[in-house]
Parts: sequence; C-alpha cells; structure tokens
Amino acid sequence: MQKLVPLVLRSWSLPLIVLALVAPSVAAFSLVGPQLGLAVGALTVAVVIVLAARARFDEEIEVAAATDPRYRLLVVTPGPLDDPKLVERIAAIASEGESVFGGGPAELRVVVPARSSRLDRWATDLEPARAAASRALAVTLGALGVAGLDAGGRIGDGDAIQAIEDELRRFSAREVVLVDGPGLGLGEVEEVRRRLDRPVRGLAQATASSRLA
Repeated sequence: MQKLVPLVLRSWSLPLIVLALVAPSVAAFSLVGPQLGLAVGALTVAVVIVLAARARFDEEIEVAAATDPRYRLLVVTPGPLDDPKLVERIAAIASEGESVFGGGPAELRVVVPARSSRLDRWATDLEPARAAASRALAVTLGALGVAGLDAGGRIGDGDAIQAIEDELRRFSAREVVLVDGPGLGLGEVEEVRRRLDRPVRGLAQATASSRLA
C-alpha cells in the first residue's frame, strides 16, 4: 500500500500561518471597526473548520480476515450494471481469482452507494437515494446472476469511500473492482489503491475497459 508523504512544517512557517489567519481580522478592526473585524474573524474560523472537517486521513483500510481460501470480489458501482461487456469483464476477473485461490466458486459482493443531493441531506430525506440504489442493486445482481456468478449485495453509504470501508470490515475481499460514475471516479480509485493492501481495478461503464486502471 502506498502512503502519502507526511506534511512537515518548518519552525519558521508556523508564525507565518498564524499571521495569515489573524491579519485579515486585525486589518478589518483597524480600518473599519469592530463589527467588520468580528465578521472577518468568524469567517476565517468557519473556513478553517470546514477545511479540517473535509480533510481525509490516509489510513489503511481494514479488511475482514478470510476464514477459507475462497476468492471473494467486492464490486462497487454507483449505478446499475446492465452492460453485457462490463458483466463479462467482471466474470473474467472472478474466473481468474478462482483459478489462483481455489476454494470453490468465487463469491461476489456488490455495494451501491446511496448517493443523495446536498438538499436531500439537509432535509434528511434519504429515501429517494436509497430507492434508486436499491433499483440499481437489483438490476446488477440480476445481470451477475444470469452470468452464473454467486453474488449478493447491499446499499452503502452515500460516500463511496466510506461505503467501501464499511463493507471491507465484514467482507474478506481479495480484490476490489470500482465502476466509474457519479461520486466514483479516478480520485476515489487512486485513494483506495493507496490505502488498500490488495488489488484494486477501475472499470468504465461505457466501454468496460480499464480506463480508470
């Protein structure tokens, strides 16, 4: 697993950072008055809090321990997998895993993140997102079943990375396939590769090629 290089600050840089944070509010106090100074200070604090909340630590993703040699494949897709070429590609990956690990037919787990709009999250109305994810999951499991694959699935967190972390804590996947779509692109593929100690493949919906690989 690749690790990000830790950020190292030189001793002289910390005072400059502090100065950059407090200088706007001090200038507003001096040039305009207390009201603008307080407003600018509050805005600065809010920006710092938002940036800190959005920061994601590059910690290793935990994977459940395998109890047998069976090959298990986690497939994460933001939408329904109904492209025959893509299903065929996933079936080929499963077949490769079976030949390497043995232990019987490959077991697939499909996760569809319940991606919702910001407005829905503010209104705590997540049912439309879960309903759409449920339909996508049903279509995907049906297509994989027709291809002769042993597949189960569940609806995951709206954040694809969080959905992957949650599932791998209980599913001992030996490999992960990420299908591109809303909320799941090259950035997410690269992050999972950095944080996971096993193969991660990125597949594109339109062409079923390794455009994200």
